[in-house]
Amino acid sequence: MALSTHVTRVVFMERPAPDVNDKTFKVEKVSIAEVMPRQPNQVLVKVEFVSIDPAMRGWLDDRRSYIEPVQIGAIMRANAIGQVVKVHERYQGKLRIGDFVSGLLGWTEYALVDDATVHKFQPMPGTGIMEFLGPLGMTGLTAYFGMLDVAKVKAGETCVVSGAAGAVGNVACQIAKLKGAKVVAIAGSDDKCRWLEQELGVDKAINYKSPSFIADFKEHVGYLDVYFDNVGGDILDLCLGRLNKGARLAICGAISDYGRKPKGIQGYLNLISQRATMQGFLVMDYRPRFGEAVREMSQWMKEGKLKSKFHIEEGIERCPEYLKRLFEGVNTGKMVVRPSGLEPSRL
Repeated sequence: MALSTHVTRVVFMERPAPDVNDKTFKVEKVSIAEVMPRQPNQVLVKVEFVSIDPAMRGWLDDRRSYIEPVQIGAIMRANAIGQVVKVHERYQGKLRIGDFVSGLLGWTEYALVDDATVHKFQPMPGTGIMEFLGPLGMTGLTAYFGMLDVAKVKAGETCVVSGAAGAVGNVACQIAKLKGAKVVAIAGSDDKCRWLEQELGVDKAINYKSPSFIADFKEHVGYLDVYFDNVGGDILDLCLGRLNKGARLAICGAISDYGRKPKGIQGYLNLISQRATMQGFLVMDYRPRFGEAVREMSQWMKEGKLKSKFHIEEGIERCPEYLKRLFEGVNTGKMVVRPSGLEPSRL
């Protein structure tokens, strides 16, 4: 398997305060020799697709969180999928050249990793490798466990999903519909709302940028049983004011507040009066159950019950730009980056 002579990668250089700018990252090119396996447990992975996620902004801040912050001078952390192209001459692990793997490979064209830090996968019939960054990857798994284990959505309930046209949100909408709920999706453009209604089949999609948003929300939601929150901020407060008795709020993310000091919520007393619960969660806590989720969602995809959509960009060197564009809401579906100039691998 022919390898490139050089590797393009993106290095984290300066913590943003608060926004990512031209000084936050540096693009560098190194010889392929610098990333060759040097330890018996190391393998070299050619990166096929890199994930761009809102959580990456939080990884840049030097503060207590669920994961250590990215260190200055390190390759930018990112979920990615790729193919093993080289192993150490004394390697005796389970991976083989040609295997597809997923893990925190980073913003780089080739990743040198310990074999224990990546997960080997084989796409099931009706799926491809990119799905392991979408419905069958961390974002899809987040939607699966957040909607089924945290929110515990049930047939006949009213379920609201914010950030509904994003990577996690669109899968959350589909799972809620599969379970028989009435789904009201919140997104940031009329085009996204049309896609959610016409392609994914949500009961109603509402544009939060519309002047009539609050009135539209009250008309089509009434009061909710489940709120799957990807955005935080004012929309979270709005939902807190529209709770049914026993409502469940699954707090997945808060893209409106990343990199800034949240202003706080006002409507939390409704959690008391409506005996509701609001719970944050992390998909990594469900790692022992990833296999069952992937099997069930793969079957849904095979049966045409679960759809995927990707926003594909080109070039590892442009990942900082794509991260900024993610927060501008340019994507519908999962944003991924394909390294430019590398011949894609085949199954």
